Amino acid sequence: MRRILRFVFLGLLLVGIGIQFVPVQDIGSNPPHRFVVDAPPQVAAILRRSCFDCHSNETRWPLYSRIAPGSWLMAKDVHNGRNHLNFSEWGDVDEDERQDDLESCWDQVESGEMPPKKYLYPFHMSAKLSDGDKAVLKEFFLRNAGKPGEKADQAKAQASDKPAAATP
Repeated sequence: MRRILRFVFLGLLLVGIGIQFVPVQDIGSNPPHRFVVDAPPQVAAILRRSCFDCHSNETRWPLYSRIAPGSWLMAKDVHNGRNHLNFSEWGDVDEDERQDDLESCWDQVESGEMPPKKYLYPFHMSAKLSDGDKAVLKEFFLRNAGKPGEKADQAKAQASDKPAAATP
């Protein structure tokens, strides 16, 4: 039995060392493109602390992000996060898309989907959003959400609901 355990241990050790040589694209590097989000300092700090690792080109790559299989998971999560929403590339999208992103951001935060629990525990507990953080984000996201054309459409709809003034 002892011989079998030693063989299993050595096998796992060799596999663990071997997987370190599997290349992972883009680990430890960030694209140079940056867009400064027009947000109050308090909102920018929350976004940087809780969102930017996956949703910007300003990812912090800790040591464990270079050790397989964690490197594979982190690379996949950052790739998916940037594809869904990348604050660093907001300058390349039109205003309507930014407005949609803001509404979606609040929906994700409100539902508890963002930041994901697998990101928070155990290494990023500081990214957890407090009720105060959520209130600040809600005010920012919803104040800035809503398509520019929607306000004009709403004003027209309200004007058409008013009864016409009687003419003599």
